[in-house]
Amino acid sequence: MVNNGLAQSGNFTNVISTLLYVVVTLLFYSLFKPVSKSLSLLAALLSLTGCVIMSLGLIHITSSISPLLFFGPFCLLLGYLILKSSFLPRFLGVLMVLAGLGWLVYLIPALPHLLSIATMVLGFLAELSLCLWLLVMGVNVERWKKQASVAKSPLLTGEPSPAEGTVGKPAPR
Repeated sequence: MVNNGLAQSGNFTNVISTLLYVVVTLLFYSLFKPVSKSLSLLAALLSLTGCVIMSLGLIHITSSISPLLFFGPFCLLLGYLILKSSFLPRFLGVLMVLAGLGWLVYLIPALPHLLSIATMVLGFLAELSLCLWLLVMGVNVERWKKQASVAKSPLLTGEPSPAEGTVGKPAPR
């Protein structure tokens, strides 16, 4: 028999952690939007879907789908976005790609127990490394701003730059 107070405390902790995961997901979307808006959005959608599935368990709706089915690809995409970025070290991207693969491999039912533990440890260490790096070192703001400005350049948006304004140009015929 489970202590009722302990169960309620666990549920409260799970709700808070899920809400924080949603916040982190939205922050990562904003952070990596200059690298690739579409991949950053896809990663955010995968993560948010994983959060929804996790939340279903909190209200006692069981699902045969594991949240790791969404968090694995989220980590893979996050790793790829880190590798393509200029404002975070590449080793963090490699770790996150490995974590994503590890979370997906963890879902294989026939996986030997020792390998299963190894993939959990790898995923935990990769995500912890990214978290600690962002808390202690942060991102290279100058490089992030440069990548963001390149992402907003007229060539990519199809809009004329201020220097190419229509003032003084003849109207098209």
